[in-house]
Amino acid sequence: QVQLVESGGGLVQAGGSLRLSCAASGRTFSGIRMGWFRQAPGKEREFVAAISWSGGKIYYADSVKGRFTISRDNAKNTVYLQMNSLNPEDTAVYYCACDVSYDSSWPWTFDYWGQGTQVTVSS
Repeated sequence: QVQLVESGGGLVQAGGSLRLSCAASGRTFSGIRMGWFRQAPGKEREFVAAISWSGGKIYYADSVKGRFTISRDNAKNTVYLQMNSLNPEDTAVYYCACDVSYDSSWPWTFDYWGQGTQVTVSS
């Protein structure tokens, strides 16, 4: 079992920045792949970014490339999402997730999810 707790959400003006954090606990962080997803009101949850254990494999949704950066600190069992140049279309609940399977081929299968953190971007 893995517990994931997101933090860092809030209200920001368009053009601003936020950094989300996701702390993992419950089992070793070693080897697990991490990702961020989001769900806007009335829309399906969508992929945002993902990162491998080593950080050597990183994936982004086209809608956030060049604006968002995913990173991780394995010593702290934490993954981050730095979000810059935010716009109202980025408003959503952001979820952290992890893939603990032995199959590391993309696309990953995310087994555990956090409760989410709200990000609201005002125009």
